[in-house]
Amino acid sequence: MNELTRHNEIVALVKSKGTLKVTELVDYFAVSPATARRDITKLAQEGRVQKVRNGIMKIAEKKPIWAPLQIDNTEYFHEKARIAIRAAKLCNDGENVVINCGSTAFLLGKELCGKQISIITNYFPLACYLIENDHDSVIIMGGLYNKTQNIILNPIADMANLYAGKWMFTSGKTLTATGLYKTEILSAVSEQQILEKIEKLVVVVDSSKIAIKANAGMLFCPISKIDILITGKQANQAVIEKIRSEGTEVILV
Repeated sequence: MNELTRHNEIVALVKSKGTLKVTELVDYFAVSPATARRDITKLAQEGRVQKVRNGIMKIAEKKPIWAPLQIDNTEYFHEKARIAIRAAKLCNDGENVVINCGSTAFLLGKELCGKQISIITNYFPLACYLIENDHDSVIIMGGLYNKTQNIILNPIADMANLYAGKWMFTSGKTLTATGLYKTEILSAVSEQQILEKIEKLVVVVDSSKIAIKANAGMLFCPISKIDILITGKQANQAVIEKIRSEGTEVILV
């Protein structure tokens, strides 16, 4: 048996058994103690095993952190991250929080993960992340999974009565002084079912979404329904002032 083959078998064996002593390697592979120790040293240097007294042990595999593919390459990532951090500060222990779909929503969920907060969501990637990272209270809104949008749609309006929260965080295609517009009609209708069940509606959108008028999409809610807007400092200031004049609190990050 050549060295490469022997090394591959040592790694496979230690993964299955957890630990191996030098004497076990000598017996199993019919090599001298000096050869066994050289194998151990080389494999440890390559990071394939962990060297311990009189033997080796397998290296604990780190569980990968789940996240939507290439989320850190999404446009306006750093601004969205700042928005998520600021939005998370609104939430207190013991509260129920509704988080809808989108990259900013996902980043917000990451900020809240591990805190004493119940997170209600229909956004499948966020639900997966929270479960994978052992968040204590995750409530997934029931319905039909829509693979294209990565959300769970609820076709039964009465089911919305099951969900209520202190905060609801949502985003959209465009925010004007008139209101928030969304282009994903199915998810928008699903979210509208919960609007009357929450205390505060917070819109989290990056500065590029603030515009004088919407060129596409449906009006999700009028500006009067929005309690707080969190967006970037580069947002259109004329629109921001109009939104403020309608009574919406604006937080720029």
